[in-house]
Amino acid sequence: MSLTAAQLAAYIDHTVLKPDVSPAQIEQLCAEAREHNFFSVCVNGSWVAAARHFLDGSDVKVASVVGFPLGAMSSDVKRYETEVAIDDGAHEIDVVLNIARLKAGDDKYVLRELLDVVEAADERTVKVILETCLLNDEEKVRACKLVVESGAHLVKTSTGFSTAGATIADVKLMRETVGPKFGVKASGGVRDAQTALAMIAAGATRIGTSNGIAIVKGLSGGGSY
Repeated sequence: MSLTAAQLAAYIDHTVLKPDVSPAQIEQLCAEAREHNFFSVCVNGSWVAAARHFLDGSDVKVASVVGFPLGAMSSDVKRYETEVAIDDGAHEIDVVLNIARLKAGDDKYVLRELLDVVEAADERTVKVILETCLLNDEEKVRACKLVVESGAHLVKTSTGFSTAGATIADVKLMRETVGPKFGVKASGGVRDAQTALAMIAAGATRIGTSNGIAIVKGLSGGGSY
């Protein structure tokens, strides 16, 4: 896998989701995304409008998390949160799947909820966070199939707020399940260029990280990796 720093930057969702983030940090996040031409910034819903303002005139997308980080709230709440994020200017939605319902075998509930979110997103890109560290392989496969069926656009490994983040094995399994054309986002614990490239080689089409600067700088010295 050989990518330049600029090519790698185009995979990155530059992310800040901490509960105590400040307006200045959101402005900095957006300035960094502009500078390095990251694919998007990923923020909590209350910061979507600010991020759109700071990124005005750039090609960087704004992604909003929904149902974050547990995914356990009412489906109606997730739908409304999606609608508000879109109204505030979000280009993409990163929604947490209802993990407990999936583990209970209630696939009908999970699919209905995802269909609602996809509809509320009004043709914007929807990524569905599986929280793979809490699932066994059978559940991961079942979740991926439900995401594809829902009309969403990417499956995503992790919130970064649970017991573990993305693994190469999970990215490979997700890629095998969704097929060659569906999106796969590796998120959680991707902190350096070597790890990011390994995730891409395993099948990731997007990288979620709060360490985007370090990742692209890890390539800058040598031109490619």
